[in-house]
Parts: sequence; C-alpha cells; structure tokens
Amino acid sequence: MDRAYAEPLDLEAIAQAAGYSRFHFIRAFRDAYGQTPRDYLSARRVERARELLRNANLTVTEVCLLVGFSSLGSFSTRFKAEVRVSPSEYRAREVRRGGPPPIPGCFVVMWSQASAQSGRSRATARSVSSATSERKGETR
Repeated sequence: MDRAYAEPLDLEAIAQAAGYSRFHFIRAFRDAYGQTPRDYLSARRVERARELLRNANLTVTEVCLLVGFSSLGSFSTRFKAEVRVSPSEYRAREVRRGGPPPIPGCFVVMWSQASAQSGRSRATARSVSSATSERKGETR
C-alpha cells in the first residue's frame, strides 16, 4: 500500500496475498496498525499530498488526483481532518515559510506517470533518451 498509494485499493487482493479473508485481514491490520487499511492508505495519500503541496507547482486538484483521490471534495475533507487546515491554506502557509523553489508541475506529472509504468526499466529509459539525443545530433 505504501508503494502503490495512488492506485485504487483492492482490499480483496491484498487480503488474499496475505492469506486472509477480507474481514479477518481488516481485523488483523487494525490490531497491528491501529487503523483500518483504508484509513492507513488515506493517511499515506495525505502525507504525499502535503509533500507535493509544499514542493511542486501543481494545483490542488492535480495533487488530489496524483495521490489517488478521485474527488476533490473527499480529498479536501480528509486533508483538513488530518492537517487541520485546507490544502490551499496549507500551501499558502508553507510558501510563506520559504524553502526551495517548487518543482515544475509538468515534471512531477511526467515522473509519476513514468514510475507507474511497471514494464519500463531504466535501461529502456536510457535507450529512449539516447535515441532522442542521437536524432538531435548530440552525442553522449
């Protein structure tokens, strides 16, 4: 769940992989972590959203979708419940504090889409990069 936080939660598949029924898995997870799998996943998504709101030049809606929420309303409600301020207020507060310049949003979106592609290796990415450089007449 930590690795695929932006993906929809398939509780049945996770429980099967752990060797439990869905309901036994939820009880065991709550006993071990003090919260349900859905709440745990939601907390990871809000944690990642906080990072993106601090460091990336993205709209709140873009952040909402990148971290796996399907609704801006549910994202804002959950964010405010955990952080005690709205996503917009959080970003404004963090901007006032200063820090490194934000990462361009287009880079964050491209990176998150590229890392979601499970079949693409670093070697493939390098060869694509090399081919692009060669077409432009550049050498490595």
